[in-house]
Amino acid sequence: MQTKEKIAAAIKEAVAAAMTDGTLKFSDALPEIALEVPPKKEFGDFATNFAMQSAKIFKTNPRKIAEEIKARINCDLFDKIEIAGAGFMNFYLKSDVIYRELKNIYDAGKDFGNLPNKNNVTIQIEYVSANPTGLLHVGHGRGAAAGSAIVNILRAAGYNVESEYYINDAGNQMDKLTKSVNARYLELLGKEISFPEDGYLGEDIIDTTKRIIERDGDKYLNLPENERLKILGELAYEDKMRELKKDLKNFRVKLDVWFSERTLHPDKINAAIEVLKSNGGIYEKDGALWLASTKYGDDKDRVVIRENGEPTYLAADIAYHKNKFDRGFGELINLWGADHHGYVARVKAAMKMLGYDADKLKIIFLQMVSLFRGGEAVKMSKRAGTAIPLRELMEEVGTDAARYFFLMRSTDSQLDFDLDLAKSQSSENPVYYIQYAHARICSIFRQTAEAGLKIDGEPKFSLMNSAAEIDLINKIFEYPDEVEKAATEYAPQRIARYVYDLASTFSIFYRDCRILGVEKDLAIARLALIKITQQTIQHALKLLGVSAPERM
Repeated sequence: MQTKEKIAAAIKEAVAAAMTDGTLKFSDALPEIALEVPPKKEFGDFATNFAMQSAKIFKTNPRKIAEEIKARINCDLFDKIEIAGAGFMNFYLKSDVIYRELKNIYDAGKDFGNLPNKNNVTIQIEYVSANPTGLLHVGHGRGAAAGSAIVNILRAAGYNVESEYYINDAGNQMDKLTKSVNARYLELLGKEISFPEDGYLGEDIIDTTKRIIERDGDKYLNLPENERLKILGELAYEDKMRELKKDLKNFRVKLDVWFSERTLHPDKINAAIEVLKSNGGIYEKDGALWLASTKYGDDKDRVVIRENGEPTYLAADIAYHKNKFDRGFGELINLWGADHHGYVARVKAAMKMLGYDADKLKIIFLQMVSLFRGGEAVKMSKRAGTAIPLRELMEEVGTDAARYFFLMRSTDSQLDFDLDLAKSQSSENPVYYIQYAHARICSIFRQTAEAGLKIDGEPKFSLMNSAAEIDLINKIFEYPDEVEKAATEYAPQRIARYVYDLASTFSIFYRDCRILGVEKDLAIARLALIKITQQTIQHALKLLGVSAPERM
């Protein structure tokens, strides 16, 4: 049992004792005992606001509740317990407890930060899901970074997770891709063409067409139009998917499942529509089929099958989410752009009509990304004259900086991405600062190895009692809580902020605490502490999909 769990157990026992003797009386379920690491050491090693959270239940003043709990705590972990403010309980651990906990972390090695398995329920996370008609742009990049980091964090927190990309490979956008590539194909082979008015004009369409010609030449030039369109459409689709997957791989994104929208047409869509018809969720009006989504909070009913018999995007999304629920996931998480806010009510309405628990579907919204260079907004790709592709961003600032900058702010806040800062090699650049701290630790190990100093046997952690040492130890203690909170809040920015703070705390330790030139046992204890720090930085950066270089 971890120290934090022992403290929570001691509080529970004290509460139970107070209720048994009638000092504290309650008539409802008690809140969970939440323990926090205070922001300042003067407030203790752990703190809880349980007394304030339970005041309404006990119908008692929070300070009185805290005093009753304190009086009944029977635990040898504490040097002292103080009650502060309206009823905060601050716990100060005995020094040997801190060192025992540090030894447990040291013994855990690279597993520190991986929490126990929660349950057998699988969470499905669907993210990116861009149309395969063009290159991924920086907006997709934010979703890719956030989605993959959330997957990593949830897995570290002990959850079963399956990640998925929904390929929008059916419908009008695919027809436009086919016609666009066909026009470029004819043009590049010397034919005069009239480019489709609604065609895709990006440079990437020309690149796709050139790759087709490089491979197959003009073999499709004299085919009947319909036959050529069919072949070029499939070749273009395959090319776009290869490029998309290549960009995601380079961005350190690995998805478990690639789900094709095509597999929903027409059978799965028709099946979902029939179920909705049978339970009154769909009605006919003006020759179209409408989802009665206003029954479940939508602002208006929605067309699912047009007058011409063609399904809308909503119809495919209904079938897709039905498929997800039918696969038995315990929770569904979608990462959507902020422009999809109005879409939530209609999808959840359809799921309720189909008999599913729509509360299991959670939506994380991604706000816009604005790029800045030299203090000026950058809106267009230099090469293509369109939205800036993710690959251009990776080329300019690197994958590490791109991922960290996407993740250092909450997904629900707009992100101003400073390209100059992301490229700078200075302490002002947060990802550079963190990586430099890791490289410095690696340098220390090289120096100590050359001096013949190594960790041999059990480190004497109790020799470390300076402010810089204790601050670093306490910062490391916070990490499992940060992983847990980042998982429950779907908040990778917590890990980004934590690892930056850890690097800052280590820098103070590095300034104040020598390793070479001090008594050997103390040097080894400090070396073991920075080993733990190194592994914690590595673990946190891995969750973010950022590398931990050994030299810089």
